[in-house]
Amino acid sequence: MSLPFQIRFAGYSPPYTTHSGAAARFREALTDRLGAAVRVNIFWNVFDFGYKGMDLINMVERGQLTMCYSSTAYGLSDIIPELQILDLPYIFENEEHAHQALDGELGAYLTRKIESLKGFRILGYWDNGFRHISNRLRPIRTPEDCAGLRIRLMPNEIHKKTFKLLGAVPISTDLEQGLAMMAASELDAQENPLANIAAYGIHKFHKHITMSGHFYAARSIFSHKKSFDAWPSEVQAAVRESVHEAIVFQREAARAEEIQKRKELESEGLIFVDLSEDERSSFVKVVSPVLAEARNRLPDELFRMVSRQ
Repeated sequence: MSLPFQIRFAGYSPPYTTHSGAAARFREALTDRLGAAVRVNIFWNVFDFGYKGMDLINMVERGQLTMCYSSTAYGLSDIIPELQILDLPYIFENEEHAHQALDGELGAYLTRKIESLKGFRILGYWDNGFRHISNRLRPIRTPEDCAGLRIRLMPNEIHKKTFKLLGAVPISTDLEQGLAMMAASELDAQENPLANIAAYGIHKFHKHITMSGHFYAARSIFSHKKSFDAWPSEVQAAVRESVHEAIVFQREAARAEEIQKRKELESEGLIFVDLSEDERSSFVKVVSPVLAEARNRLPDELFRMVSRQ
């Protein structure tokens, strides 16, 4: 093996987030395994270089980057319909349920689908947590409270359909553009995990956060397929083992961060709404047509893989 071989790893989070921390843990673990044979260069936040979050997977597929993490909702679910199972509202009960599915049969199935159609290797799934609604106008406890809210969403058709059913006005943008629109009061609301609300400064524009948990967000770890396949088997094994170590680290850190970020946001004066079981059920009922339509369109086996064992 020619030494050292280079890995260019990129993400779209500030260096202090759990995802950047997991990227650093991956670099540390791989260096421990391979020593001077590897050099991992991390580009923490591509926003700083003028790129959009959705650019990352395209850059990996073209070989401009060796690895990245990214949400599969950034464009891939439009190309690979089976990935839309991850976009559906209230598809997972909690993080444990999501991890069980992604580390098991569902994750293996989706990995095979992606790798058969695109120039990637999928090495695992990091946790981005459940997405919650924040807004600048009012507390949200019922679907009716969403009426008329101009809400920033990721560019994703299922997300758009979901919030139309809630009576909101969906505006699909990349995160960077969405932040600019929030700063200009061109948006009333957005939805993200708490860690993102804090990390990207969304809490500076919004006073209210409803713990709606409507979508679960995973971030896949992508590798350029040709590069990965060209590595010697011992390097491939070391990369996979190091990614697994980073996954364990990231998920544990994300769980602790959710608790800590809520405390920090509350201390800054943000008002949280925790939905009762009945209140949550009212959201589930209103958006249920999205799930029903998906059941008619997606393979039954996907829903079997999602169901709790």
